[in-house]
Amino acid sequence: MSQKKSTLTFGQLLILGILAGVYIGFGANLATMVGQDIAKYLGNGFGQFMFGAVFSVGLMLVVIGGAELFTGNNMFMMIGALNGSCSWGALLKNWVIVWIANFIGSLLLVYIIAGGFYGVGADGTTSVGLFKGAVGAKSLLIAKGKLELTWSAAFCRAILCNWLVCMAVWLALASKDVVGKVFAIFFPIMAFVASGFEHSVANMFFIPMGLVVSHIPAIVDVAAKSVLTPDQAALLAAGGTLPPDAIAAMAAFKAGVAKVFTWKTFLVNNLVPVTLGNIVGGSIFVGSFYWYAYLKPSAPAANADKSAKA
Repeated sequence: MSQKKSTLTFGQLLILGILAGVYIGFGANLATMVGQDIAKYLGNGFGQFMFGAVFSVGLMLVVIGGAELFTGNNMFMMIGALNGSCSWGALLKNWVIVWIANFIGSLLLVYIIAGGFYGVGADGTTSVGLFKGAVGAKSLLIAKGKLELTWSAAFCRAILCNWLVCMAVWLALASKDVVGKVFAIFFPIMAFVASGFEHSVANMFFIPMGLVVSHIPAIVDVAAKSVLTPDQAALLAAGGTLPPDAIAAMAAFKAGVAKVFTWKTFLVNNLVPVTLGNIVGGSIFVGSFYWYAYLKPSAPAANADKSAKA
């Protein structure tokens, strides 16, 4: 697999990488839509389960449809480099081009969705999207949670994420038909998303989408209601006046959005540690470990090969 990937041209890597970014974004967008209110009716745990369950469609599109995903290639290219089927230079080239292409694809989908759901209408007002701004508010809340992670937390969650993502790809390779691949992908991907782990390519969609909607005051207002208690939310819905502490909490939420929702915070505080953690999880804990267990030549065999070459 790594040998085949190392022979792809720049153009092929770019196109297939863009497609992978879009496909993961499709799964992320669907999860946002499904997850915007499900926890309210079924509880947080089942809400997380459903969020992860529908997100898995993204990797199904990548693996079954065919595309180049940075996180999966952390495993493939490391195994190839260790086994000698591709060079370390080919590994680096693949990772860099595919990472950039995944980012391009993710941003492409973000701005297409923004144009479709958050554009300016004929009357000059900005649309708030589906369900009276609830989906946009969920996008903002997802991004806010990710942007407020510490560097070390983002890094560790990213290790755990790509450990499971690469296991999903590994299991899909063992499947002989499409149905088998679907089930092989579903459970590990559902597990990583429901567990709150960090995926660099998913974040290339989730956080820019949050950055887009953070500039729409009506959506920020909807998201700010998340800090209210159920009684306070009911009071506000009935047209009542909120107590001072609730008003202060909503104001603090909006101030927090204004503070952390920047491209610099996204790139430095999230995307860098998550990318590095994904590399560790995929290339070391899956790629290197399985190479050592199954592909590393034994000492006598390695010596025999050297003698034969001599």
